Amino acid sequence: MKKTLVVVAALATGGIASAQSSVTLFGVVDAAVRNVSNKSESINGFGPGLSVKASRTELANSGLSSSRLGFRGVEDLGGGLAAGFWLEAPLGNDDGGPALAFSRRSTVSLSGAFGEIRLGRDKTATVYQEETFDPFGDTGIGGSLIIDANETSTAGGGFGANSAYKRASNMVSYFLPRNLGGFYGNVEYAFHERVRTSPDTFAGADRTSTGRHVGGRLGYANGPFDIAASYAQNDTSLTTGTGTAAVTRLGNIKTFNLGSSYDFGVAKVFGEISRSNDERDPLNAFSQTQGVDLTGYLLGVTVPVGPGLIRASYAQVKYDDNRAPAFGVSTADPKANKLALGYVHNLSKRTALYGTLARVSNKNGANLTVGAGPAYVTTANAVAVRPKSSTGYEFGIRHTF
Repeated sequence: MKKTLVVVAALATGGIASAQSSVTLFGVVDAAVRNVSNKSESINGFGPGLSVKASRTELANSGLSSSRLGFRGVEDLGGGLAAGFWLEAPLGNDDGGPALAFSRRSTVSLSGAFGEIRLGRDKTATVYQEETFDPFGDTGIGGSLIIDANETSTAGGGFGANSAYKRASNMVSYFLPRNLGGFYGNVEYAFHERVRTSPDTFAGADRTSTGRHVGGRLGYANGPFDIAASYAQNDTSLTTGTGTAAVTRLGNIKTFNLGSSYDFGVAKVFGEISRSNDERDPLNAFSQTQGVDLTGYLLGVTVPVGPGLIRASYAQVKYDDNRAPAFGVSTADPKANKLALGYVHNLSKRTALYGTLARVSNKNGANLTVGAGPAYVTTANAVAVRPKSSTGYEFGIRHTF
């Protein structure tokens, strides 16, 4: 039960009617015993049969829902207008950290019959999309493989700079009103806030747009049916190599996502298709560069069972660096798939017990995991090894307030 901290009535000057204000404290405390085991194997026959495993058992947080602490408020301005704010911080309840910072969301807004204008740091349209059409959302070891792939650097240097994939700072968003016959959506723009100098020949002039985000989402929901599409572009700079070999390349990452769900009552099915392209500037005037493509899809289902819910999903992602075959031989594209199965048992409207099992299988150099646990081992006995599989389980309790 949410707790209202302050309710005040303020009289405006000139005899204008009083406005109603409220501030609400809310949050989630989620803890789980989690085990993750990541296995690496020898490459191309070197060190035949060599296999090494890195594993860890821990008390973790955010297995079912992200642990958080937040404050939100609204003021009725009259005439159908309302002002609001939302401050939400991640909570590390397993170890008491980190220090309170409202990095999950920090927005102020104005809403009315026209919709809502929202300013500040918030989730992007892309992650709203993927959380909606994945039974596990982006939480715990069962969470979205597609989101993980879009935030994990490939061997060719793709996607590692996509820090605004899930959340963007300095963002202005507009959300459609809720009375459009089932249609919903939003558009958003995040400023890069870089200093511009002119003329361009001025020493140290910065003409990049690194940090800028543009996105949007449009959907339609009617009864048990829901379908939506999203698009986003993040302007990025990606540094590969170290020391004197370090190279920074500018570019942008474009993502399109289509998702849908249908609730049959006895089961709810989910489907999602996603495509991203990481385009980089050439290394020099004599080189050409191809974008790294990432294609992913997901199929999922939830089945209510008494006070509980069974969750299951299968996802696959595939990278394509668009390189021409070397000496007539094509290099196999990195790819990974993920299978997740879980059960949530609701003890009340606010408290639930849960358990999840998940496994990621990597091929051809992909290095994805179940989203937690230790890093893959890359060398063993002076022999290079590469990621093979990531397996995990977690059992926990979640309480909301």
